[in-house]
Amino acid sequence: MRTLAKETLIASGLYLAAFLVVFEVVTPLQSMFFPEFPSRASLLFLPHGIRVLTAWLLGWRAIPALLPGVFLVFLYVGGMDVFLPSRLIAIAIAVTVAPAVFMALAFVGQDIRPQPGKTPCWPCVMGVGIVTSVLMALLTNMAFGSETVEYVAYLIGDIFGLFFLMLGLLYIFRYMRRNSSGN
Repeated sequence: MRTLAKETLIASGLYLAAFLVVFEVVTPLQSMFFPEFPSRASLLFLPHGIRVLTAWLLGWRAIPALLPGVFLVFLYVGGMDVFLPSRLIAIAIAVTVAPAVFMALAFVGQDIRPQPGKTPCWPCVMGVGIVTSVLMALLTNMAFGSETVEYVAYLIGDIFGLFFLMLGLLYIFRYMRRNSSGN
């Protein structure tokens, strides 16, 4: 139980932090550079990267680990509308699609989740992130009844968010390895 609480605190905390970076830094910059962009979606949605990497690391445990963070983001953005059926469906989609894709791959014999002694397949994780983004964009926009431009904006934001988050983590881990080896 303590492990799940720790995973939830970390995953939801990172999700909230990524959300704050997007909405307090990225979105204002996006509005400056693309004022005519018709969508409110971020073109660099880092929380998608948190969802995918959490699902990759935790499997099904990503669902309860991300749920508080995702709920709080929906509450922040939509207020008490968070309890509307479309919002509750969108929350369920946000926390379940990535773990479901990883589990489905494992079920068909393509388990790319981390395993001791196995080098991660980063392009595979990115591929799952893209598939997850497509599924989430379709399902979420159906729940909200959004326009087609929203689908495209979510896809761009999710894919770039995952890519840049993974790239940043790659450099951080490389830096940490270099410093721990004394170089």
